[in-house]
Amino acid sequence: MEERILSAVDLGEDVDIEYSLRPQRLKEYIGQNKVKEKLNIFVKAARKRREALDHVLFYGPPGLGKTTLANIIAKEMGGNLKITSGPAIERAGDLAAILTGLSEFDVLFIDEIHRLNRSVEEILYPAMEDYALDIIIGKGAAAKSIRLDLPKFTLIGATTRVGLLTSPLRDRFGVMCPMEFYEDEELKEIIVRSASILKIEIEEDSALEIARRSRGTPRIANRLLKRVRDYSEVKGNGIIDIQSAEKALELLEVDKEGFDRIDNKILEGIVDNFNGGPVGLETLAYFIGEELDTLDEVYEPYLLQKGFITRTPRGRVATDKAYKHLKRNRNVDKDYTQCSVFNKKDK
Repeated sequence: MEERILSAVDLGEDVDIEYSLRPQRLKEYIGQNKVKEKLNIFVKAARKRREALDHVLFYGPPGLGKTTLANIIAKEMGGNLKITSGPAIERAGDLAAILTGLSEFDVLFIDEIHRLNRSVEEILYPAMEDYALDIIIGKGAAAKSIRLDLPKFTLIGATTRVGLLTSPLRDRFGVMCPMEFYEDEELKEIIVRSASILKIEIEEDSALEIARRSRGTPRIANRLLKRVRDYSEVKGNGIIDIQSAEKALELLEVDKEGFDRIDNKILEGIVDNFNGGPVGLETLAYFIGEELDTLDEVYEPYLLQKGFITRTPRGRVATDKAYKHLKRNRNVDKDYTQCSVFNKKDK
């Protein structure tokens, strides 16, 4: 998959700037109001009782602030943050080394926790429930089990695919926090705040224009802000006004709906080449030249969320919004139940 400026996944270039832009306290955090309200109450209650916060699970699309909230929780609880990921913990010994290195009220953040090895996951169960680590010493009949006490810590898991978590692991999280896409006004606040930290002059209407095209994701909003800044410094007077913002976003091929070239190619394929659908996902992936999993997990969710395509038992169908966006006329008498099926394996 080509590197997309609209990708919500961390592209590497985001690391340094994201770290400098991250809020340090809950009161500084913009958006996710329901999540903030819950965390504010639970953190204050835990501190009042001088206990560790219950284990927390953040789930939702990438780029919405899971790592930032984990860092905030660690600071609010007065502990340190240890960051790792499910694929990085290959053996039970790796996890044991991490757990025994924690201190009281520390926060262990495991990104992509749904990708934990099952043998590693089983080590987590007593650690989460009893703050204990069971270690087997020796082999065969001489093997002995030793239980080590662990400090009171908080495990924060993050996943984009909560359905892949096993029930035993999911049930051990005391706080479940679904992360939602941001509203345009919330993203505008984030962009204005980021611009202030980065010493970028930006007008409010241009900040809102960037927000509208950021797909409800702060990571994308901050990335677009940097690129629009570059354009305004080279082609303008260094101040991001509405004209420079629109021209920069046009150059980046990000339209007013927050779609890029591939998004529009998908819509054009369904509408122009497959008469509006239904069309199977495998056929559509072949048409645009992308892997099936990439289309299913990266491109399609936003088009579905925005209501430009729908899923049917026989494939994907373009909606009226897609036709209007592409400025096409639609045959309103079309009966989708009689359409030919390009891929009957479509889910």
